[in-house]
Amino acid sequence: MASLVPPPRSSPESDDCAQWYARELDWATAGTSPVRLLTGLRFDVLELPAAAGHAALRRVGRTGPVALAGQRMRLLVAAGSADELPGLLDWLEWGGIALDLSAVGVGGHITAPVPPGRATGSPGAAFWLRPPGPRQEAERSLPVLGRLGSSGGDAPDLVRLVDAAATECHRATLAHARTHLWTHRPTGQPLAFS
Repeated sequence: MASLVPPPRSSPESDDCAQWYARELDWATAGTSPVRLLTGLRFDVLELPAAAGHAALRRVGRTGPVALAGQRMRLLVAAGSADELPGLLDWLEWGGIALDLSAVGVGGHITAPVPPGRATGSPGAAFWLRPPGPRQEAERSLPVLGRLGSSGGDAPDLVRLVDAAATECHRATLAHARTHLWTHRPTGQPLAFS
């Protein structure tokens, strides 16, 4: 006979976190420990290594909300952008190149960062590097795929953001490969051109 296991209880902190996202931003959440933000409804997410993300942010400047979870950076973009990523990477001539860049859209979720101004919670907990603005501003600040040659209105340009993210992911991969090559080269072996 199967034993009945009670569902995990939510903590006051996780209840407060979920309520904050619902009340302040009208964003859907799921779960209690950890609270998760559902993607594909109000926003999608570009996810990449944190080091590549920091370099990309220096290149593009203005973006929408940005979260950090461990060694991964999450850039919030307009809903529907996850579906556009493969075609956009092809158009930018990044197609076929292995990049540590992915998108989370409809049916996905991310761990909810601690709401701005709150204690950071447990070590390694997700937190906002660039928090979302008030409800009216949050979605308008998300990078969108604008018309070619336009800045997409007030929103940051998704094409520039994706190109910078892809470039920095590729640079990180090349730097890792270069380091690996030099640290694993047999000693005393001459180079082919010497």
